[in-house]
Amino acid sequence: MAARARTGRDYATRIARAMALIAARPADPPTLEELADAAAFSPFHFHRVYREIAGETPAETAARARLTGAAVALLKGASKVAEVARQAGYGSQAAFTRAFRAVYGIPPAAYRARGGLGFPVRPSSGDEESIMFEVEIRPFPALRLAALRHAGPYEGIGAAFDRLMAWGGGRGLVGPGTRCVALYLDDPRSVPDAALRSDAGFTVPDQVAGEGEVRIVATPAFARVAALRFKGPYAELERAYSWLYGSWLPGSGEEPADAPVMEEYLNDCRSLPPAEWLTDILLPLKG
Repeated sequence: MAARARTGRDYATRIARAMALIAARPADPPTLEELADAAAFSPFHFHRVYREIAGETPAETAARARLTGAAVALLKGASKVAEVARQAGYGSQAAFTRAFRAVYGIPPAAYRARGGLGFPVRPSSGDEESIMFEVEIRPFPALRLAALRHAGPYEGIGAAFDRLMAWGGGRGLVGPGTRCVALYLDDPRSVPDAALRSDAGFTVPDQVAGEGEVRIVATPAFARVAALRFKGPYAELERAYSWLYGSWLPGSGEEPADAPVMEEYLNDCRSLPPAEWLTDILLPLKG
């Protein structure tokens, strides 16, 4: 049993190296030989081991990263769709459109025009305050997280989660009751992208220790958090944050606590389309 556990941990560590290579080159996916070499597996067996540990194929991991980056570029940037397609590593706009529509349900140009999937058609005034969410004030428990630090733009934290979940899966730590939580330590509008810090985490029991890049982070219990539930692609969360901080918080009479904002991911982005992804934005409050 001990030997089997050691093998599982070793396999997970090696697959995480392949994931890091995919994350470093989202627009230029590594070849099978490069990935197998990074993970120290034979190319004949690499795909099977990867799929069992990651829950998806390397191509699916790479496609998810590419399309998430493209969705961010469509919403935040002014580049033409053809340029977004090129930056995402697609050989033509037509190929990009087919891939994007297959996952997001609408073509990239329509996605940009709508302002995303998580909102109705944008008002003609462009008034963000006309977009409303529901905020619930509730307690939030203390958590013990296995965490992996991500440095850089927040939309890139998915790669850290991929590596972290491979680490956890290889150790038998991921199950139906596992909670996936991210801690965001900086304000992306006042800190340069390269300097942003965040932690990808999942809940672990007391006996689990950190290892290598993975460390244990204990978050305190909060008597009150402002919880905003968002349904839709992660690329669209920034608008929910803008409403929470710009509209709800000033009018609420509340004060944020001296603690980072958190996100809890409530379903599996690998098995559901982006329109169905559920995220709780959790803002700790004083009092």
